[in-house]
Amino acid sequence: MGGIGMVSYLYFDLHSIAIKQYTVTINNLPKDFEGFTILHLTDLHAKEYGYDQNRLLGLINSQKFDMVALTGDFIDKNNINGEPLLSLVRGLISKPIFFVPGNHEWSTEFGIRASLDNYGVRVLENKKYKYSKGNSHIWITGVDDPYLRRDKLDEALYGISDSQPKVLLAHAPNIFPSAAKQDVGLVLVGHTHGGQVRLPIVGAIVAPGQGLFPKYDYGLFTSGSTKMIINGGLGESVLPIRFYNRPEIVLVKLVSSG
Repeated sequence: MGGIGMVSYLYFDLHSIAIKQYTVTINNLPKDFEGFTILHLTDLHAKEYGYDQNRLLGLINSQKFDMVALTGDFIDKNNINGEPLLSLVRGLISKPIFFVPGNHEWSTEFGIRASLDNYGVRVLENKKYKYSKGNSHIWITGVDDPYLRRDKLDEALYGISDSQPKVLLAHAPNIFPSAAKQDVGLVLVGHTHGGQVRLPIVGAIVAPGQGLFPKYDYGLFTSGSTKMIINGGLGESVLPIRFYNRPEIVLVKLVSSG
């Protein structure tokens, strides 16, 4: 009975999608962006949730959000099929979609980029986008994969001369110290999968690029006025297993510090 229970729990952790919600205070947030909500998805690794991602999209489209942030590893070096990602994009194109690549995209020289461009996805490889709403704006910025040291944060932020909030999309969390120095308000990343296997209290056992008991594994981190959210992701790599760590979609609501 114990063995059956464990198998059932592992199956649940692998296939049952959680909804994680954060409310993040942002300095100088314009009134037009009060309550602005970002859907953050990451690390799909070509995983499929039903035909044309219908199970995943059904859950997503029952939520309220204003834009979509996709932070890399939507394909897998061992499964380069881009259709799981494109099915997801087709179901989300009623909202603005922003994408930054991860290390697995570069295992195929980011061959999926042309298809993303065709669907109107804004790919931010060390670039910025002025996101306007009403008479106000914020900056959506993105860097190429920090894990592969392709990130150029100075280039992404170049030309921003105002004090409007900056949201940074990146694949891996090692961008965080640099983002904090540049006064970025919010950083959204993935890459770690939350460790895939987590232990109560202890957290992740291992994460790529950080080794055992990583500092930046999962959840919300703060440095000065900069906040970083590490999304546990939707897929798996190396081994198809999760423990104490379900796949997730993340909703981030922006609110003013006042």
